[in-house]
Amino acid sequence: MKQSFSFFAQAFFALALITLTSFFSCQKDHFKGKSAVAVLSGTKEDTVVQGALHFSEQKDGSVKMELEVFVPVMAGKSVAVHLHEHGMCGNAGADAHGHWNPTGKQHGQWGSASFHAGDIGNIPLNAAGRGRLERTTNLWTIGGADATNILGRGVIVHSGVDDYTSQPAGNSGTRIGCGMIETQ
Repeated sequence: MKQSFSFFAQAFFALALITLTSFFSCQKDHFKGKSAVAVLSGTKEDTVVQGALHFSEQKDGSVKMELEVFVPVMAGKSVAVHLHEHGMCGNAGADAHGHWNPTGKQHGQWGSASFHAGDIGNIPLNAAGRGRLERTTNLWTIGGADATNILGRGVIVHSGVDDYTSQPAGNSGTRIGCGMIETQ
């Protein structure tokens, strides 16, 4: 009888441990922050631009961006990508207006002494014209204060690279792709 009790006690404690471990694992994996997406399309009839930027709120409040872009005409080169003030793609992307710059800083490279919150940077494209970039930052929110909220902003893909010094926008070339950041 004593062995029987010991077996059941061990089985009970093992089951309890598995249940608690599963519970806490599920709690960790169930964080579902806000999310948003911008679907990219070309602004010019003769230039294919496709892709998307996926934004997801992280547990610490930061926002993770996963950008994928396809620009076959620019294969093997780089293109500049920026967040712009308005999520409007009309007039070949000009309706998006200037770079999103809620803090009034000088244009520059992400992470430098001075840069716009919308200065994503240059995306190298492979031989097929595909590029990818991930970035996590506390400078953005999904639906937060106006100074950090990315919702309703435009995403512009440029035909050239950002030189990170020319003001106000890095001399990045024409606007060949555009998308609007919206909730998912």
